[in-house]
Amino acid sequence: MDPRVTVNFVCQRCLHPIQLDPGFSHLNEHTLAELALPIYPGEEVEFDPSVVDKLVPPLQLTDSGHHPHGFTLVGESGDTEKTQPLKVATGLYDLVSSNSDIDHPLCEECTDALLDLMDTTLSRTQRQAHMSQQLLASLTDMPDTDVTALENELANLQLEEERLIKELAEVESEQDAAQCVLEKHEEEKARLEDEEERYWREYCTHKSQLTAMEDENRSLKSQLSYTQNQLERLKKTNVFNTTFHIWHSGHFGTINNLRLGRLPTAPVAWQEINAAWGQTVLLLASLARKIGLKFSKYRLVPYGNHSYIEVIGENRELPLYGSGGFRFLWDTKFDAGMTAFLECVAEFQQHVEAQGGQAARFCLPYRINKHCIEDPNSCNSMSIKIQFNTSEQWTKALKFLLTNLKWGLTWASSALFSSTQGET
Repeated sequence: MDPRVTVNFVCQRCLHPIQLDPGFSHLNEHTLAELALPIYPGEEVEFDPSVVDKLVPPLQLTDSGHHPHGFTLVGESGDTEKTQPLKVATGLYDLVSSNSDIDHPLCEECTDALLDLMDTTLSRTQRQAHMSQQLLASLTDMPDTDVTALENELANLQLEEERLIKELAEVESEQDAAQCVLEKHEEEKARLEDEEERYWREYCTHKSQLTAMEDENRSLKSQLSYTQNQLERLKKTNVFNTTFHIWHSGHFGTINNLRLGRLPTAPVAWQEINAAWGQTVLLLASLARKIGLKFSKYRLVPYGNHSYIEVIGENRELPLYGSGGFRFLWDTKFDAGMTAFLECVAEFQQHVEAQGGQAARFCLPYRINKHCIEDPNSCNSMSIKIQFNTSEQWTKALKFLLTNLKWGLTWASSALFSSTQGET
């Protein structure tokens, strides 16, 4: 037996190759006649003669040589034993396909699926037919209706329809009027919203400005409070005592921590002595300016460590600074300057006493007599000159001089405080 299986047809739905049952090769005339009968009566269709030439005949497997899924019979023309069964099967499928909307042959799976579909369609058609019969029976059993009543009812309904149409027109007119009013209200709403937004912007701007002004006001109040406190503190502050601090350091009198004098055991540098004289001249000049005093013979010129006294009318300067050395000991200008300064201190005392009142009781602790300062405890006079004098005597005289200036400084400070309190 040949193991190869010859396949001559494919399923017309899934295009899978199929093998025919051997019984298809031996069909009698009665079977062919039954197969030739139509499956369902077809409807008669009238065709337009002008479009008849456009009809496409159904596909015949016998002419399938030109079809993409067809077959071409190959073999010798005289081999009728092999080609006859194939021709019979082909004719059979063409006959069945022409009597239905389904192309044959079909495989077993496609046939089962087709049968299930047809069963479903049959059931649905039967239900529809049953429902149609029930509807027909119900319509047949309905009693005859009064046509006149129906016509009257129809007329009434038409009148009602006309009335409702008029009412609808009125309602639509009212709706249009309401729509116009609504549009106006919407415009008014938009305008009010714009005004509200502008208002809130202005409010935020003014609020920000108010906050800034409040902050500035608080800052100014704080500054004012601080300034008032500073003013009160400054009112209570003794300007002269703060600017000119007169004290002592051992045998030396000091002004702003600068020693005025010189001892063999403590040789003070001349730069420090000159700077101390500059502060002393500045103090006396400030006190004289405070009380409105202009010295009659001299003019004090504070110039740091090179301060001097100018003799009025003589265009001559008396230095209040020195450099030491042998030549300096024989230079009388420094002694003349210190003597002139001492005369200015005495003139300051006289001017204060001449003002009367409490100032008349003003008195310096060490009396000044020309170039000497007298000690009331020992009744000794100390010369302020450096020539023909000892360092101890000169240093002590300078210490007494600073003490007198401190008394003058204290009096000026108390007078300044009293005037400030009077103005307040």
